[in-house]
Formats: sequence, structure tokens, C-alpha cells
Amino acid sequence: MSYSSEVIEKIKQLRVNGHTLTEIIAQVGLSKSRTFDYIKDIPQSEFLKEKIRLARSDAREAIAAKRRGKSVKNYSFLKPKKWNPDLVNLVGHFLFDGELKRTTCAYNNRSQVLIQGVIKGMKSLLGVDDYKIYFNKITGVTRISYHNVEIATFIRGKADMLFGYIKTAPHEHKIAFLRSFFDDEGCVSFRGRGRSVRGYQHSIEILQLIQNLLSELNIASTIDKLHVEISITRKENLLKFQKLINFTPGLRVNGKRSNSVWKKDLEKREILKMAIDSYL
Repeated sequence: MSYSSEVIEKIKQLRVNGHTLTEIIAQVGLSKSRTFDYIKDIPQSEFLKEKIRLARSDAREAIAAKRRGKSVKNYSFLKPKKWNPDLVNLVGHFLFDGELKRTTCAYNNRSQVLIQGVIKGMKSLLGVDDYKIYFNKITGVTRISYHNVEIATFIRGKADMLFGYIKTAPHEHKIAFLRSFFDDEGCVSFRGRGRSVRGYQHSIEILQLIQNLLSELNIASTIDKLHVEISITRKENLLKFQKLINFTPGLRVNGKRSNSVWKKDLEKREILKMAIDSYL
């Protein structure tokens, strides 16, 4: 198809005047390939080169803005809106022994019971089974990482909500939150007459939240700000902790550690029972 000399001249003049290919097409209504044929031999001025550079930069930023919070590949997964004990427990693990970044959420622990629990939770609650697993031979810590912007954004958003939500959450949700904390940050101390369940956390604010939730269950506790830990002592409190919260079944202490008191792998639940049974 041929075009009038007036149209061709207009295309060339627009180019000389510093218009981009996109701008010219918008004015004359011809196809991209046909329009380009008429301007390809016209040298670009410095002004036009800078204009094209800025246009390309704006286009890249627009694309990046649309992708923010989304992975390059559209990733479909479940996004539960309502909280339940399993979701509270899962998000709690990412809070206490995890890492929440813009493009990745990860969980670190020596316990394979807890590692597998997070893997199962991500699959059953979010339908996500795409993760990387790493093992540190020196520390014995296993790390599972979900490298996906959309997943990381969802978990991070839930984590931000959880601290506020848990204060007025149903009873069983608070228990799930406490169990995730003591599974990740807690230990049982049983030496002679010293019996306690302790939890470590660098944030005093979080320790105070844990203390308030324990108090609602009529479990007394104390916070040591110097050593950033919360402690539960006395038989009546340990009994309530055992009955209402306890540790996840199969969660064990590492008997191979040089400072191990037991010199064998024992379940934390079993150590807690032994400590309570030792009371006269």
C-alpha cells in the first residue's frame, strides 16, 4: 500500500523535530514497521536520543512497579484470609526462627520434626511445595527457603498482622502461638531442685506479649531483661503449661552436644514430665 507524499513528508518532519517512533505512530496512524521504514535513515539528534532513553527508563520502572509484590512467573497458591490454629502456628515459626525478606521467607531449626512441620503446613495451608533445603554441617541447622516474591509478601503480611491479632484471638489460637514460641525459643531446665521452662527472645516487647498470654491461662512467669528470657517455674505453673501448651511431640534435645546434661536425645515433653514428677 502506498501513501501520499504529504503523509510521508509529515512522518519525516516529525522525526526531524525530535518525535519518537511511538509519538509519530499516534499522529499518523500507520503501522510500526511502515512508519519506521520512512524514518530509519534520519539521524537521531542528541535531544531525541535522550528522550528515547528516558522513555525506556520510564517503561522499565512501570513494569517493575506492576511486578512489585508479584513474582515474574505468575505463582498460584492458597491465601487463607481467616486465621486458624495451624496458620497461627506456621506464621509464628517464621516469626521466631525464620527470616522474612522481600523475595524470600525461610525457616531455620535443628529439629527435623519442626522443619517437616513447616513444610507440611506450607503445603496443606497454602498449597506450596516448592522450596529449597540447606543443611549446615557445622551447626547442624537445617534451612528451608521459599524463593518467591508473592509467597514472601503473603507470609510477611500475615506476620505483621499476627502480633495485633493474637491479643484478642480465640483461646486455641493463643495456645498455638505460644507453642510455636516455646518450640522455637524454649527449653526445659531440670537440674536438682531447679525446674523451669524458659524462652529466649531479643525483643522485650515480644516477651511481655508471651507473658500476658500465659497470664490469661493462669500461668505465672517472670521476665529477665538482662538475659532476655522468660521463665516458668513452680509445679502448678509447669502442670498448666504441660496440659495446655507443652512442646510438639518428637521435639528433642540434642544429646550429642558437649554441654548436654542428658548425653542422649530426649523429647522435651519427657524432660518436662520428669521435672514435674520430681516434685515431692
